[in-house]
Amino acid sequence: MLTCYRTRRRLGAYLDEALDQETAHSTATHLATCEGCRREAAELRRLHGLLRRTLNPAQPDWTGFWQGVVRGIEDQRVARPAPPARRWWQPAWRPRWALGSALAAALLVTLGVWQWTPSGPVPSQAGVMVTSARTDDPRGTVMVYSTPEQDVAVVWVFGLDQD
Repeated sequence: MLTCYRTRRRLGAYLDEALDQETAHSTATHLATCEGCRREAAELRRLHGLLRRTLNPAQPDWTGFWQGVVRGIEDQRVARPAPPARRWWQPAWRPRWALGSALAAALLVTLGVWQWTPSGPVPSQAGVMVTSARTDDPRGTVMVYSTPEQDVAVVWVFGLDQD
């Protein structure tokens, strides 16, 4: 099965005598033993002969070719005016440099704003501030709940009542 697949892929080159000697010999050996591949080769030979008999390509007409090329070049020279000369005070517009510079500036501004903004809530805007502290007793923890204005402070001591 695999040999038939490889042989059928090589049939066109085999019929055109474009294969190396070893490949051509193995293809011919397979064609001698396989009826399906031999039928495929016969159909390709018939198609090749039919195409040779029916197709008669016309020879190209090259008269006037170079004159047309020269005329086209001359027409392009006349039709396209020369670009105006740039003065020393006129900067050359370079879109790639402008785009790259704009992106770099935007990145720097973004990083700067991100770096210098406060990371936590401002104390005057926070609802309740919670702090904790350790006690001398390893079992105890002190939690202090207070408002930013220091109006009320609630102190909780955890863990000291366990004996």
